[in-house]
Amino acid sequence: MPTEVNRRLLLRGSLGGAAALGLVAAGAPSATAAPPGRGDPALPDVPGMRGDRRANEFWHVYDEKTYYNAWQEVTDAYAAISAYAGPPFERTLREKWWELVEPPEYPANFTAYAEPIREPLELLSRVQLDVADTYYGQRHHELVRAYGWFGEGVLFDPRGHAPYLVHTMNTVGEEPSRAYHTWYVVLRAMMLLGIEPRRWELSARALGWAWALQTVAKPAQDKVNPPLPPATVARLAASWLPRSIERLDRDFQSFWLPEGMS
Repeated sequence: MPTEVNRRLLLRGSLGGAAALGLVAAGAPSATAAPPGRGDPALPDVPGMRGDRRANEFWHVYDEKTYYNAWQEVTDAYAAISAYAGPPFERTLREKWWELVEPPEYPANFTAYAEPIREPLELLSRVQLDVADTYYGQRHHELVRAYGWFGEGVLFDPRGHAPYLVHTMNTVGEEPSRAYHTWYVVLRAMMLLGIEPRRWELSARALGWAWALQTVAKPAQDKVNPPLPPATVARLAASWLPRSIERLDRDFQSFWLPEGMS
């Protein structure tokens, strides 16, 4: 996977918006253990791991399948998007969206732009959906929490590739990288192309929440990080998880942190 987005570009999953908001805003713990349930994959013991066990496994497998040991079809999909948008596509696709989101023709103009890359986007969607469904199935509230822990940076996994031992967004200094914006643009393209639009929209809300949490937490990427106060997590959940896609379109035009946050 190209370097700027690095380990975190395209996660897709099914998030139960209202139910998840109620669960998280009510004071869900920051990183408790989650034992495997009936029919779930085995979660091997990993000495030194910190944070929710299932979320750690989910992000670990996601990284392996989409970046570190990506299947050839995934690599080919990235190459097809880059050939169309121009290299590096993480930047060019993002900048094209910023160009097209302001005119009154939006979103029809961006939909037309994204149409030629429908096939690679569908492929990436299927690969990542498989990971999400393997570890969470219909347990939407748990997948929401996985996004939150990702933003907080409380998932320490010794199996990571140094210095990236925490499942969180790579940073530029202390700021979350621009990959949150690229991630959102890809989600938006999928929605507009009719690739599971309902599920992508729900995922986008959790993505915004993770972005806000990481902006506040500023987690390190190579050591165990303390969780944020539960009240902070709940406050940001109540703000971000109910947002409309139109509001998120405005939010992700903010460079590079959420508006009003530092």
